[in-house]
Amino acid sequence: MDNKSLKVLEAQLWDAADDLRANSKLTSAEYCMPVLGLLFLRYAYSRYVMVYEQILKEHPSRPDRPFKVQESHFKEKSALFLPEMAQYKYLLELKENVASMGLIAENGQPINSLGEALNNAMTLIEAQSEQLKGVLPKNYNSLPDKVLYDLLKNFNNDALNDVGGDVLGRIYEYFLGKFAKSVASDDGVFFTPKSLVRMIVNILEPKKGVLLDPACGSGGMFVQTGDFVNSAGMVANTQMTFYGQEKAEFNAKLCAMNIAVHGLNGKIKSGDEANTFYNDAHNLVGQCDYVMANPPFNVDKVNSETASNAGRLPFGLPSVNKKSKMVGNANYLWIQYFYAYLKETGRAGFVMASSATDSQSKDKDIRQQLVETGDVDVMISVGNNFFYTLSLPCSLWFFDKAKKEEIRDKVLFIDARNYFTVVDRTLNEWTDWQLKNLNAIVWLYRGEVSKYQNLIAEYRVVLREYGTVKQNKDFALALHDGMDFANTIVDLQSFIESVRTKAKEAVEEAPKKEKKYLRAQYDEEIAFFGEVLTVAKEADWLYSKFGEGEYQDVLGLCKIASRSEIAEKNYSLTPGAYVGVAPVADDGVNFAERMQEIHQELLVLQEESNVLMETISKNLKEMGL
Repeated sequence: MDNKSLKVLEAQLWDAADDLRANSKLTSAEYCMPVLGLLFLRYAYSRYVMVYEQILKEHPSRPDRPFKVQESHFKEKSALFLPEMAQYKYLLELKENVASMGLIAENGQPINSLGEALNNAMTLIEAQSEQLKGVLPKNYNSLPDKVLYDLLKNFNNDALNDVGGDVLGRIYEYFLGKFAKSVASDDGVFFTPKSLVRMIVNILEPKKGVLLDPACGSGGMFVQTGDFVNSAGMVANTQMTFYGQEKAEFNAKLCAMNIAVHGLNGKIKSGDEANTFYNDAHNLVGQCDYVMANPPFNVDKVNSETASNAGRLPFGLPSVNKKSKMVGNANYLWIQYFYAYLKETGRAGFVMASSATDSQSKDKDIRQQLVETGDVDVMISVGNNFFYTLSLPCSLWFFDKAKKEEIRDKVLFIDARNYFTVVDRTLNEWTDWQLKNLNAIVWLYRGEVSKYQNLIAEYRVVLREYGTVKQNKDFALALHDGMDFANTIVDLQSFIESVRTKAKEAVEEAPKKEKKYLRAQYDEEIAFFGEVLTVAKEADWLYSKFGEGEYQDVLGLCKIASRSEIAEKNYSLTPGAYVGVAPVADDGVNFAERMQEIHQELLVLQEESNVLMETISKNLKEMGL
């Protein structure tokens, strides 16, 4: 399924799911879990059917001895065995009057509604998986059967059978994102914006070993790591071991369902034992190959004595209130935990409040010790509006205990606050190409020039493919190996403008009944070449700075700073303090002249406003008002 079709499907399924809010008394937080539970049920059945067919192929039946699929066959393939009453098809085909069917649940009680049948299905599934015990929602009997029937039908889309293509995983992530906007009470809570997660995973490049997320929320770090490992031709479940801690049990349940939907296995702990400030739930200090997290920012009132006794603070406690004995800001507790969990060759990447890069007092002392280890690798500033509910900026921190010797004494600073794509008025993100471009700067810093050159080659291949897909005879773009991306942009802009002019003329001259169809055709063509233009602009953004692969500091964007330079800046890790400010391009406008023009325009507008007010006042008087 292509991205366009997937987006349509996402929107259709979300509209169907949102009926639960409209047709029940549930709040967004309350109907979030039942909806995601049904998506999980749909996934489990799709995977069940796929594995069932694989088993039959491996064990062909004979006329005299038909092969019977057993639960053990599913365990051999790390898949859930679904008893009949837990299968999506079975539930979908139940009569509307379920009570008349005489069904008995696993607990021995009669099943009198579709909601109770769904609760029973969830119980049966949990019995098949230690990872899912106590996780799946079982409150469907509180929902109207009519709404549940409609949801089951809407989620019975054939596209969701594409388990290998992970369409259902994408849908699940889409739903999580939609719920995050209405459920979250602070910066994401259980959902870290996908582009931030992908940036962390891309820079850490996980391949094999133990991954811990001690603030795992809904499990985005695990899912993106699984995608990264699988896309490299490996199998995430055999290469990686996933561990998560999440104090909020609701979020931990989302995480367990999320990784299961994506076919991943993980060990997730929740509740008080998973409060990372006071517990190392998995006993992983010094044992992790990778640590990834988006912890809650600026947490206060952490008991300093309990936190200190829990360990994992190689550089000491942050500032403590002498009277209350509480840590006033826990950012540097989290930062030290991430460092302490790493083995001698480990890498960490995490989201942190921007203020932590330059905070003073004990924080500054801890930060100095961190810098002096040589393990601080990359620092990235992120702009506003990357989270769903707050507009605060943040930073991405990266540690690498196995840095190459030539960069052991250095840190790469990237200021990406002005580099993003606007999704809507309150949300920004990095597109796939923007993620690759920022990652390319890291490659060059690490001396991995071939990766950078492969990306430039990918841009050229993609642009050539765009040119051949449309096969527009009027489009004479020189898409060759040595193409100049800047010239490509000029050619594209000129071509798109010509299409707009042609479209306007054609629509004006067309018969009335053909105008709508013709306009839609031209709009599609303009949108297509708009996408091509976007790719060309991203290619030029990167190539104009680093050519064929030679790193250089770019004013306002990136700088490699030595430890001595960092010491000179009082151990600040704020990228803006190193990269400086990019020069503002001269737009050729005379400032004084333009200000005078604006002043005259304001005077004219003011005069028009006065006349209008007088007219309104006169009219009101004539009306006797």
